[in-house]
Amino acid sequence: MSQVYSTEELIKILADERRACMNGQRLNLAASASGNPLIDRFLKPDGIQKFSAYRDFKAAVHGYQRQHQISGIVWRQLIIEGKTLRYPAVDDQLVALSRDVELLKAAKASILRFWWQVTSDMDLYLSIKLGRDYRQITPEDARAIASKTEWANLFKHGNARFLEIILQLGWGQPEEASYKRGWPASGSEYIHGVNPGQRPIC
Repeated sequence: MSQVYSTEELIKILADERRACMNGQRLNLAASASGNPLIDRFLKPDGIQKFSAYRDFKAAVHGYQRQHQISGIVWRQLIIEGKTLRYPAVDDQLVALSRDVELLKAAKASILRFWWQVTSDMDLYLSIKLGRDYRQITPEDARAIASKTEWANLFKHGNARFLEIILQLGWGQPEEASYKRGWPASGSEYIHGVNPGQRPIC
């Protein structure tokens, strides 16, 4: 019986392949940028070939993942102001199986509780225009957004001087939820908590 790779092994395989593609060791020679000669002459063919080679390899890994029912979940730990949260998230390079999405949904309440604790004295901003701008919102606005979404994810940026805690509130497939790729079946809203008087930078 052949070996079935684990989540961790697939993450390493993808990281190695990405590095090989970026170093030019893997190229998709049939790839072209757009098919429009006016646009294509401004784009570097090797960059498109590297990107295409990795994209094709990643799609094959996702197919393998689904075929063998290998979870895309990784467990993360976040420590802020002495408070600790261990929570599930889908690895950036993998896809979520249906059971993974159910696990994310089950973790939403604990993620929200933690986020409210660590942002209680912060200003809140909603990411708009695909993350190119921000609009300040109230805690009530944030709760209303959270009530309409299925799962949550957290990111922390900064240090003691500047701290930004980002809450991703999503629905549908996590790998399709960023940047409106899978809109409207999948999507995300991002709420940034920052110290009073500051604005988000991420």
